Amino acid sequence: MIIGGDKAAVVENIKKLSKEGDLNHKAELDDPTLDEDGALKAIDKYNNDRAKKIKFFFRSRPAYFIHDVAILMHKSRTTIVGLEKLNDIKGGAIITSNHFNPIDSIFPRQVIRKKFHKFPWIVSQETNLAMSGMNGYLMNNLPILPLKNSPNYIIKTFIPELKAKIEQGEFILIYPEEELWFNYRKPRPSKRGTFLFASQANAPVIPCFVEMQDSGKKDNDQFNLLNYTVHVLDPIYPDPEKSHKQNSIEMAEKDYKAKIAAYEKAYGKKLNYKFDYWDIAGYQAPKTSDDK
Repeated sequence: MIIGGDKAAVVENIKKLSKEGDLNHKAELDDPTLDEDGALKAIDKYNNDRAKKIKFFFRSRPAYFIHDVAILMHKSRTTIVGLEKLNDIKGGAIITSNHFNPIDSIFPRQVIRKKFHKFPWIVSQETNLAMSGMNGYLMNNLPILPLKNSPNYIIKTFIPELKAKIEQGEFILIYPEEELWFNYRKPRPSKRGTFLFASQANAPVIPCFVEMQDSGKKDNDQFNLLNYTVHVLDPIYPDPEKSHKQNSIEMAEKDYKAKIAAYEKAYGKKLNYKFDYWDIAGYQAPKTSDDK
């Protein structure tokens, strides 16, 4: 699903960033920004709205419906493999995935719904709460754990909330690549913050990798429709005998290596970060485009 209109400039930004080796940098061009005061206000508003449980319940129903419709729209083009790897997961967990679309949470959500009959909470940067249009509506009305890049906020607010959700048996979706790269096929390095949270919460991590194949059918003037395969990979567990820092380093490496292996098996090629327009799934690159 193409959200956000023209993507040619975003693709060129991805091309530039990949050539510079800046693989976790923001590629979208029109995301909102918030100062310190604006970030706190956005988070407080979201939390205050959610605290009004009855009102929020009815207000959020359309957001769940939109998510369900998106799943239905992709259902015939989505395959999930590897669910049996989750047979030993008995409580809450963190789930990770590659981040390539504003609504790509529908793919790990299908994993959690099929296996555990739950709707995962989504960790989202606080700036996403300031988005406009449908994206902003979804961000403000789905189960979100806002994340602010502040040690004080992370230690005093975010980690206690995440731990509480895990202890309640909830599933938390976090994107360790951090930034969205639209329809980018390749896995990008996993930043270790996700795995520091997992170690501190003593939670297993369920890595997923979403493979994207061009269907050959037109979606719009720039992209073809895609077929998706959600690869559920082996869970990763923190080692209680190791420090949170060491766990975070080793778990991040395992997550990244698992996604590289899934990529190489899915596409039949070794991972490298030399840019090619093939990297952007379904993209109909301009005829004058080259990779120089």
